[in-house]
Amino acid sequence: MMRQYELVERVQRYKPDVNEALLNKAYVYAMQKHGHQKRASGDPYFSHPLEVAAILTDMHLDEATIAIALLHDTIEDTSATRQEIDTLFGPDIGRLVEGLTKLKKLDLVSKKAVQAENLRKLLLAISDDVRVLLVKLADRLHNMRTLHHVPEDKRLRISEETMDIYAPLAGRMGMQDMREELEQLAFRYINPEAFNAVTNRLAELMEKNRATLKQIETDLSSLFEKHGIKANVKSRQKKAWSVFRKMESKGLSFEQLSDIFGFRVVVDTVADCYNALGIIHTTWSMVPGRFKDYISTPKQNDYRSIHTTIVGPSRQRVELQIRTREMNDIAEYGVAAHSIYKDRGSAQNPHVISTETNAYAWLRQTIEALAEGDNPEEFLEHTKLELFQDQVFCFTPKGRLIALPRGATPIDFAYAVHTNIGDSCVGAKVNGRIMPLMTELHNGDEVEIIRSKAQTPPAAWESIVVTGKARAAIRRATRIAVRKQYSGLGMQILERAFERAGKVYSRDELKKGLPRLARKELDDVLAAVGRGELPSSDVMKAVYPEYQDAKPKPSASEREEGWVNFRNTSGMIFKMPEGAEGAGLEPGGPNALPIRGASPDMPVHFSPEGAVPGDRIVGILQPGAGMTIYPIQSSALMAYDDQPERWIDVRWDIDESRRDRFPARISISAINAPGSLAEIAQVIAENETNIHNLSMVRTAPDFTQMIVDLEVWNLKHLNRILSKLKESKCVSDAQRVNG
Repeated sequence: MMRQYELVERVQRYKPDVNEALLNKAYVYAMQKHGHQKRASGDPYFSHPLEVAAILTDMHLDEATIAIALLHDTIEDTSATRQEIDTLFGPDIGRLVEGLTKLKKLDLVSKKAVQAENLRKLLLAISDDVRVLLVKLADRLHNMRTLHHVPEDKRLRISEETMDIYAPLAGRMGMQDMREELEQLAFRYINPEAFNAVTNRLAELMEKNRATLKQIETDLSSLFEKHGIKANVKSRQKKAWSVFRKMESKGLSFEQLSDIFGFRVVVDTVADCYNALGIIHTTWSMVPGRFKDYISTPKQNDYRSIHTTIVGPSRQRVELQIRTREMNDIAEYGVAAHSIYKDRGSAQNPHVISTETNAYAWLRQTIEALAEGDNPEEFLEHTKLELFQDQVFCFTPKGRLIALPRGATPIDFAYAVHTNIGDSCVGAKVNGRIMPLMTELHNGDEVEIIRSKAQTPPAAWESIVVTGKARAAIRRATRIAVRKQYSGLGMQILERAFERAGKVYSRDELKKGLPRLARKELDDVLAAVGRGELPSSDVMKAVYPEYQDAKPKPSASEREEGWVNFRNTSGMIFKMPEGAEGAGLEPGGPNALPIRGASPDMPVHFSPEGAVPGDRIVGILQPGAGMTIYPIQSSALMAYDDQPERWIDVRWDIDESRRDRFPARISISAINAPGSLAEIAQVIAENETNIHNLSMVRTAPDFTQMIVDLEVWNLKHLNRILSKLKESKCVSDAQRVNG
């Protein structure tokens, strides 16, 4: 275990004026507090915060951050208190230690909603102070290095959490070395068989090519020395996880990979980078399409370097990265490297990158999504998407650079420029040509957005875009459109209710009742009535306190918080907002309309694939033909994405004492053998199901595809039937048909 003086010496190597007293006090305090506590390995617990501190000294961080690392587990695991740490070390260190204590309790692989909320807290804490991120990542790195001491049942959970959240977050913050080590350690436990296979092949390849790599290093060094460029040339090998991921994503074998080895050229200045590039390209042939200049256009995590591939010595492909020493530090340590350079931003070095980094700009944009009103699962989905995405760089017609994830479309581009531009986008020109909005953008594309004030973003765009910002904006615009729809419906309900009461409907009169209805805006009242959250009778009483509803009230079983149950002739019961009843029809009547907000005599049909209780359902108005009920997962609904005015929100309210059946369509792949159809029919009959219709289409000599229309009680009943069919020896597959 590292001694007290050794820790101080490690910091003194890069910070001669180190505050020794602070480090000594934090070392002694943490060691005393952890006392005789042990880790799973049997080592003293204090060895863990000490190793975390050592990892941070490798990043050349200041003594305050090292002290925080030493203390980060004291409040959680010892008798230490926030007040005590404030007194001894100051409120700034106390605040960060307490923040890390709260983050330690996060379980990022728990249920989605909880996971998302915890990720919010993590990102918010990081955005408040970069040191929280650095200590948290160093803490995770040491835990992963010692994961073999943890019980086996926990290793996979912790490794998946590391691969999903911490490794991509380190990459987004530019800390590439830490990301690679976290991925490598997690890969070992997530897929040990693949890890061992790839690691062994890489070791064999390194042994085989060691002499060649050394020769290329020598040739490149001699070339630079000949032209008067001081350069450090070093070979590097891809990590096992990086190799495995590329093999998986591109469907390649190990032998087909051509970029397992590469060379890093580190020079003194930016001018030397381009001089070295010129020398290389005039000496050896460049491989077309393999040149990238991340110095002129840095990555969003502040990474800067020149990448090129040449047909070099021995006629082999050679990948090269050319960068300055400062760029190399930032490439390895990311945001942590800025603490090394922040004191150098003087007249001698005016071009130093400030601590207001591009990586932190991404983090701030992600934090902005917290205020957009999306549910936690959406936030988690968007953040993970952006953590993992590589980037492309596109330009506006005026030359502004826009960084987007790979796979981004002109819609993503429009929202990246400004939300209003995205909302009003109707078309796009890519490199001067009008292209579809679902076109995938590439590096260097110039994108011009065509706009219209009358445009409202269709809900279907959500399935096209890849950025969290675009998805959040589209969902927000959809919510606003739905709110307008509900407001219009609410206004119609109130107009009819006022008319029945002999009162004159007036927006001005309604505004007078807002305080009694606990609503700030009139549209809030209308939307609440349209959604069925607010009964029309309550609005009447708020506007006219003397109003008395003379209409008989439905029974308690038919009324629930302003909703009235309506039953159609099939026995299906739907909820309708109170006040939406048609004149002269009573709730629960045989001809009552089974949807909210329309007259009860409207014909109601099921879609061809049917819908069953347990499905989330939606109604689509069919002009002149009533309404059709679809399950929300039906692919047929895509045809109505641009017609939100036809969508009606309906819901089930089935009386459990009734055993009514509902239509559902399934697809069965059956083996062509005598008795197959009889066996399938028997399975269906044994599960108390009716076959309404059956059609067969021969799809192969040995199999027959069947489409069967069933009548079932509910979704649970349908799933049980599908499960029993799959167990049958004559059935290859059985699935529900969703349009």
